[in-house]
Amino acid sequence: MKSAFDLFRTTRERIYDLANDMAWEEVNTIPDGFSNSISWNLAHILVTQQLLHYKLSGLEMLLDDVFIEKYRKGSKHESALSKTEWKLSLDLLANLAKRLEGDYFAGKFVEFQRYPTSYGYELQNIEDAILFNNIHEALHLGYMMSMRKTLNSQ
Repeated sequence: MKSAFDLFRTTRERIYDLANDMAWEEVNTIPDGFSNSISWNLAHILVTQQLLHYKLSGLEMLLDDVFIEKYRKGSKHESALSKTEWKLSLDLLANLAKRLEGDYFAGKFVEFQRYPTSYGYELQNIEDAILFNNIHEALHLGYMMSMRKTLNSQ
């Protein structure tokens, strides 16, 4: 699992670098041809990670319920993240990754509720969820890279 966590951290670092290098107004803009913003994508990956790892394991999630509802699967960009929410989201990229790895190696993920993803793959344990989350976050990183490119050309 060490390589899975290395990949998780590396993807989060790329997301941080991309997002932190942009103006707050840009990350909250929905580029032509997209249905969400970079800020929505960043918040969405934070929420999805918590749901896949902590909720499915019956553990307390580390994000508040309002934030989770606003950015969970099926949601869309309805309002811009405030500057405070944006700063917190950037900080959470690294902090939640470190916390997951520490909790995993501390043996906190004992139970797991099986979950059929919309990707067509059923998560059967925490290891599946960690690996699947890496795919999910890489997908959203790709969207974010395309959004940045579109914003730069508009």
